Amino acid sequence: MSDNGTNVLVLIGSLRAASVNRQLAELAVESAPDGVTLQVFDRLGELPHYNEDIDNDDVAEPVRALREAAAAAGAALVVTPEYNGSIPGVLKNAIDWLSRPWGNGALKDKPFAVIGTALGQYGGVWAHDETRKSFAIAGPRLVEDLKLSIPTKVLEDKHPRENDEVAASVREVVGKLVAEIG
Repeated sequence: MSDNGTNVLVLIGSLRAASVNRQLAELAVESAPDGVTLQVFDRLGELPHYNEDIDNDDVAEPVRALREAAAAAGAALVVTPEYNGSIPGVLKNAIDWLSRPWGNGALKDKPFAVIGTALGQYGGVWAHDETRKSFAIAGPRLVEDLKLSIPTKVLEDKHPRENDEVAASVREVVGKLVAEIG
């Protein structure tokens, strides 16, 4: 296992401090197997909109920090809600920054998975599928069987860690994602 093999980058598609997806990410961090660190990159709101004209040697510091965090990771876990049936803009912007330089982004060939919760009966499936598609095109390696879309109502206004089934599912996803790190 490489030096970065015990680190997993966590990206959260919601900027809200009280986001249920942020709580789900907290649960994922708590669920890390021994010797594994899940590192939340909590600066997506600071990224400028992707623009190839500003993607140069003097790129904005938050972009450098994101790319460095991705380079230091052995895998990525995306935790996202669904906004209007698709990916939150802040997450799509991060995917665009991480896809560059084209064909050689910081997450190239590293395993990734997408989980999350959203209103509605399907728990954000559309956003999760769109996120998988965009990220897979951008360079990371999609772990096809790692899916977890939780309808928010299942949580009954409690932290996800208080739901034994959800907590077990998150532990399983994190464990299987870590096992994919080469």
